[in-house]
Amino acid sequence: MTTATKQDALVVFSPSGKRGRFSIGTPVLQAARSLGVDIDSVCGGRAMCGRCQVDVTEGELSKHGIVSRAENLSTPGQDERRFLASHGGDGVRRLSCHARIEGDIAIDVPASSQVHRQVIRKPCEAHDIDVNPVVQPCFVEITPPDIRLPEGDLQRVLAALSREWQLDGLSCSLPAVQQLQEALREGDWQITVAVRNNSEIIAVWPGLKERFYGVAIDVGSTTVAAQLCDLRNGDVLASAGKMNPQIRFGEDLMSRVSYILSNPGSERQLSDVIRRTANELIAQVAADANIEINDIVEVTVVGNPIMQHLFLGISPIELGRAPFKLANDESVDVRASELDIGINPGGYAYVLPCIAGHVGADTAGVMLAETPFERDDMSLIIDVGTNAEILVGNRERLLAASSPTGPAFEGAQISCGQRAAPGAIERVRVDRRTLEPRFKVIGCELWSDEAGFADAVPGGGISGICGSGIIEAIAEMYSAGIVLPNGRIDGKRAERSTRIVQDGAVHEYVLFDGDRRISIKQRDVRAIQLAKAALCAGVELLMKERGVNRVDRVRFAGAFGAQIDARYALVLGMVPQCDPGVVSSAGNAAGTGARIALLDRKARPLIEAQVRNVEKIETATRPDFQDLYVAAMAIPDQESLIESDKVAKCR
Repeated sequence: MTTATKQDALVVFSPSGKRGRFSIGTPVLQAARSLGVDIDSVCGGRAMCGRCQVDVTEGELSKHGIVSRAENLSTPGQDERRFLASHGGDGVRRLSCHARIEGDIAIDVPASSQVHRQVIRKPCEAHDIDVNPVVQPCFVEITPPDIRLPEGDLQRVLAALSREWQLDGLSCSLPAVQQLQEALREGDWQITVAVRNNSEIIAVWPGLKERFYGVAIDVGSTTVAAQLCDLRNGDVLASAGKMNPQIRFGEDLMSRVSYILSNPGSERQLSDVIRRTANELIAQVAADANIEINDIVEVTVVGNPIMQHLFLGISPIELGRAPFKLANDESVDVRASELDIGINPGGYAYVLPCIAGHVGADTAGVMLAETPFERDDMSLIIDVGTNAEILVGNRERLLAASSPTGPAFEGAQISCGQRAAPGAIERVRVDRRTLEPRFKVIGCELWSDEAGFADAVPGGGISGICGSGIIEAIAEMYSAGIVLPNGRIDGKRAERSTRIVQDGAVHEYVLFDGDRRISIKQRDVRAIQLAKAALCAGVELLMKERGVNRVDRVRFAGAFGAQIDARYALVLGMVPQCDPGVVSSAGNAAGTGARIALLDRKARPLIEAQVRNVEKIETATRPDFQDLYVAAMAIPDQESLIESDKVAKCR
């Protein structure tokens, strides 16, 4: 948004109430993003996804001093008209990516177009951790100053630390020096200092202070999660999560890079919003645990390469084009204030190292949590997301790659898809005889065929289907014969069920037909086929490179991985055929790795060394990847697994 002129129009968004003046011709979506109004958009303004639809609030709005009219938006162009006509548009709603501002206007963002408040499923995982933090408390008592002696207060503190704690050659941060004299006098010449790495005083408190705290942060492309830890005993005192606000600049990572390319200098904007979110989470966990933010002295961070670059204030543009080079593939250890992270002024942020251009510090965190480099058995570890990050190997040789699965597993690119939020279908079963479905939604413990279900559904009603739901729906449809091995929805089954209906030249399967119709369309099945083929091809490529045709264990990492039922993952062929009993969930392994690095100083040089030993395979440059990808498109013949009592859910 530029400096207002008489030619600018006032735009008011509801329900957020945000407003601003914009030049005539500015797209509504661009105006919304500049004000921080969350409008969902996946297709990059191509009039394909329809997620960004908005309504015009018409009439005189005295509160805002404007008269809002539909005519104050540009006339719909051919692409917008075609989309709205093909999707049953009522002639009122507009695509905010195409509608341009031509006068004062009030825009309402309907719930269906808002970025839903996501259910953050990144809990603290139980894990044995050696507690040996990088920051230690040291209590010292010094003699009061003497006018006859020239030593300053800091010099007497350093002498006491040498004498009582055998800590020599310490430096002292400027924030600690600034706190020192007041703390000494308030504590009657007794203070506790925070010593980091046995080399630097980073903070000072009056009197005896036994506990300092740290926060482990997992910066995902969709969600950001934080865990507050007691550095004395390693206890997790509080955890919290938020949706990554960068979503308003693009749902997937590459669309955010495209946004930066189209808006030079906007990387600072994306850095600011992710750091602000980190600070909000730090404040939240501190409040939940009833501690002072000033008592937090250390932060560790994991994230994929693009998120890590933006968190550090580095442009990720080079990660969006070949040869996909990192600005830095080593760990980063800096004063937290340099990143605008609001903990103790002398505190530090440690960012784990990335492995390769598309295999990030989050995978390094997974490695710390799962330690495949210390195991004899052959591990396959997959962090499922927009890019699936894959590890295959053991202590002898460990390989890593990233496979472009796209956002379908997270509900994007699915006609009724959404992120995991209350009201989203997350579990599906299809009766083999009647082909009737039943399902569960997030926020409700009842199945759809149980008494009281309608009243127990969260207030917003059934709103869509999330990633785990779409996986189960298609696998169940396949096992019921509705979906054929090639992925085609079998229209002949319409003779047996009214759930299978014509959708142009193809068919769809109706899961729910209420206030909002939730169906699985042919293009949804294809989207999942493409995603699972990319995942399976990446796994097969690494196994081929490693020289193995089987693995001893399969671990799904990440929030989505924790919700996958092993049976359905195998039925769809998301991973190569294996004993389903070896498939399990690693939970939020990346966040666990960040917590390990926070609590155990020995973990930092360990992971820094191990990521250097990992062999990186770039799927984009391997000619055999395409062959493996095509071969993995079909759904394998493993539907009997769904009926197996042998297989436990990953969750």
